[in-house]
Formats: sequence, structure tokens, C-alpha cells
Amino acid sequence: MPTTPPATPVTAPEDPYAAVRTRKYAGLLLMAAVLGVPVSAIAFGFLALVSELQSLTYTELPKALGFEATPSWWPVPLLGVAGLLVGLVVRRLPGGGGHRPAEGLVSTGAPPAADLPGIVLAALVSLGVGAVLGPEAPLIALGGGLAVWAAGRVKRDLAPDARSLVGASGSFAAVSALLGSPLLGAFLLMEVAGLAGPMLGVVLVPGLLSAGIGALIFTGLGSWTGLGTYSLTLGEVPPAASPDAAGFGWALVLGVAAAFAGAGIRRLSLALQERVERRTVVATAVMGLVVGALALVYAETSGKEGSEVLYSGEHELGHLLSASAEYSVGALVLLIVCKSLAYCASLSCFRGGPVFPAMFVGAVGGVALSHLPGLPLTAGFAMGVGAMCVAMLRLPMTSVLLATLLLGREGLTVMPLVIVAVVVAYVVTLRLTPASADRGGVRPEAG
Repeated sequence: MPTTPPATPVTAPEDPYAAVRTRKYAGLLLMAAVLGVPVSAIAFGFLALVSELQSLTYTELPKALGFEATPSWWPVPLLGVAGLLVGLVVRRLPGGGGHRPAEGLVSTGAPPAADLPGIVLAALVSLGVGAVLGPEAPLIALGGGLAVWAAGRVKRDLAPDARSLVGASGSFAAVSALLGSPLLGAFLLMEVAGLAGPMLGVVLVPGLLSAGIGALIFTGLGSWTGLGTYSLTLGEVPPAASPDAAGFGWALVLGVAAAFAGAGIRRLSLALQERVERRTVVATAVMGLVVGALALVYAETSGKEGSEVLYSGEHELGHLLSASAEYSVGALVLLIVCKSLAYCASLSCFRGGPVFPAMFVGAVGGVALSHLPGLPLTAGFAMGVGAMCVAMLRLPMTSVLLATLLLGREGLTVMPLVIVAVVVAYVVTLRLTPASADRGGVRPEAG
């Protein structure tokens, strides 16, 4: 008679929070808090330097050369020279100037200290002369790299998991105030790293501590220097109407449209990146000329400032929403086309982050569609921001929060519409993406 094999004993799972209860973890919390102060101060200095470079290259330099105002053609040679410099940094310095922005925001860990000069230099030149990128990716790398380097000087035998935690905390501190709230920066980094389950709490606590300290440092330095906090804010936000059936219909339309637009931008930028890397220095200079030419075309055709095509678009979001009546539909469509193409060219070779330009392109699209029946301005703006962010970044929670918290009280009103637009854009984006692609970009990170 066959016998039943004895049941395999079930062992209780290990306590995932055991590390949190140790004195070593308390020491790491203290280290994260201490390192958050200088890291966030350096991040503030980086943003202040970018702002000064933008003013120098587009305002002070033309005046010094005898121009009463900045000529509309000015970005063309300036970005060409900047492309040459960035190409040399990418080609010659360690680290290749940092992460390739065309591949999205991906978690690659803190860079080694030897790579930081190239990362900072490439980002300063790119952002300081008007490349269509934001500062978030360089700040994440700079914060993580500096924190790991400093921790290694204090404690030589730092374990790999402790190094990762310290690096993440440094990144939290560096982007703490950039998106307008420490929580938004935290959500961004958590989604990029794919943190979930018990490990979320283990990493999140020191990260939030560093982010909170970083936000305080940003606020204090902004007040003390009179430079502001360089955080994402909007001025006056038009009242938002309660969601209705027409609004939900527009959420579906905006979600699908953003998914296709985002897929087009990613594929074009990656195709350009592949060609740029064959002759990095010359091709980057050519892409710089392209970005400058697109700004010139927009300025001469629309009568608006070419600067609306340049830069990340972070500081233009408030004006776009409050002064939307000053833009015709034709000007908005032209701005979308020129900004998107300049975004593709910048993603392919310059160094920076993809978040803010995606927000701006989506916002312009939402404002343009609000001229049609059934779509209020504020709802169109918010849905455009959220849908385009998730189409480019594939971070649904961050995209919803960016689009709603940015609008304050009105964001709570339109949140249901934003959620629908983001979910639709996210699902359609994944359907349009090859199965082999990673979650941060169309192809895996290439080192």
C-alpha cells in the first residue's frame, strides 16, 4: 500500500523589516540626514548656475555685442557651438556625460565619482544654452554620486546595500524641491527604481528624510540668496469645472493621442541617437543647429519668443495657462511641432532629463484642444500634462501627481479626468512598445 510522503514543513518568512530595527540602519539614517545638507546645497548651486548661464548666453552676451535685443537667429550659432562642446565632453570625459535622455529615466545606480565632472559639464552646457531638456536626470546622478563618494570617505568598508541606500538618499535630496514637493520627487524616484513591498519602506524612510532636509535647504538658500527655489510652480490657475461625460470622452482622446505622440518622439529620438553616436562631436553640433533653427522658425512664423521652443518649458507652463487667450490655435500647433522636434533632437545627443519638456508638450496640446467644444482649459491642460508624461516616462503614479498637485485645489477637481487620461495613455503606450523594450525606454540602458 503506497504511503503518502510527509508534508514539507512551511517555514515562516524572514522578517523584511529586521534591518530597520538594527543600530546599523539608525546610523545610515543619520548619515542620510547629514549628507542631505551638502548634497541639496550643491544641487541648488547647480540650478542657480544653469539659470545664470541662460541669462548670460541669451541676454547679457547679445547686449555686450551691441544688440538692443536678442536676435531671433541667436540660438542657431549658440546651440551649434554648445553641441560641439557637449559632443567633446561625451566623447572624451569618463562616463559619456551621463545617462542618454532618449532612453528615458531608468535606475542605473549612483555613478562613480570619476564620472561626475563629465555629467555636470555636459548638463551645464546643454541646459545653459537652451537644449530642450530638464535638470532632473543630472541632479539624480549628481546627488547619488556625491552621497556615495562622501559616505565612502567616512566609512571605507560600506556594504553594497548600504551604498545603494545612501546613493538613493542623495538623489532624493538633490531633486527634493525641483518638482514643487518632496513627495513628488520621492514618487518619481520610487517608480523609476521599481520599489515595492517591504523594500519600499526600508529605502523610503532615509530617502524621505533626505528629501525633507533638501527641501528645507532649498527654501532657506532661496530666501537667503533671493534666487528662489527653482521649483515647479504655477501662478494663477483658472477655475476648473466638475468632470462630466464630455470631459471623460476627451480624456480618452487625449490619452490615445499622447500615447501615439510619445511613441513618435521616442522612436525618432532613438533613431537620431543611433546616428549621432557614429560621429558624436560633429553630429551633436548639427543637432544643436537643428534645435536653434526650430526656435528661429517658430519665432519668425508666430511672432512669439523663440525661447518657448528652447529650454525645458518648466518656467513657461504658468504663462501658457494664464495667457492662453494670447495664442491662436495655429500658433499652438506650430509650437507643438517645433517643440517636439527640438525635444527629439535634444534627447538624441544633449544631456538632461525628459520630464519637463514632456509636460510642456502635453500642456500645449491640451490647451490647443480646449478650443474645441466640451473641453475646459484647466482640464485640458492637466490631462495633457499627465498623458504626455506617462507616454514618455511610463510612470503612471508620478504622472497623475505631477498633473494634479501642480494645479493646487483645481487639481483635485480634475483628478478623475487626469487618471483616465493617464491610464489610457499608459496602456496604449505599452501596446505600441516592442515586447523587448525595458520600462524606462524603447531599448535597454546601454551603460
